[in-house]
Amino acid sequence: MARVRNTASQRVKRGEGVQNARLKWLALAVLCLLPGLGALQLGWSGQSWVPLALYPLVSLISLLLYWQDKRQAQDNAWRTPEKVLHASELLGGWPGALVAQQLFRHKTRKLSYQLVFWGIVLVHQVVWIDYLFLGARFLPFA
Repeated sequence: MARVRNTASQRVKRGEGVQNARLKWLALAVLCLLPGLGALQLGWSGQSWVPLALYPLVSLISLLLYWQDKRQAQDNAWRTPEKVLHASELLGGWPGALVAQQLFRHKTRKLSYQLVFWGIVLVHQVVWIDYLFLGARFLPFA
C-alpha cells in the first residue's frame, strides 16, 4: 500500500495547519526580539552586521534541513544526523528550526531532542541579555 504524503499545504486545505498558529507566531516574535535587537545594536555600533544577516540565512538553512530530514523519514531513507540539525540551530538557525518543527510536525515529540533544542534557544537568549543589559560581562569575545 502506498504511503500518502501529508504536506503542509494539504493540511492547511483540510484545516489541519499549525495548531494555535497565532500564539506560536507571537512566541516566535518574542523569542526573536532579543537576538534581533542585539544584532541591530551590534550593527549600529559599527562592530558587525554579521549576526543580523546570519540569523535569517542560517534559519533558512535549518528549515531546509528539517524539510529534508522529514522527507527522508517518510521515505525510510538515510536521515540527517541530529547533531547537524543542532549545529545549525546553534549557529543561529533556531528560529527557522522552530518554524520547521511546527510546519512539518517534525522533531516535536522527541523529548531528548527538544531539551537540547530549547537549551540552544536559552543560550542565545542569555548571550543577548548579557550583551544588551550587562555590558557583555560574561562574553569573552564581545
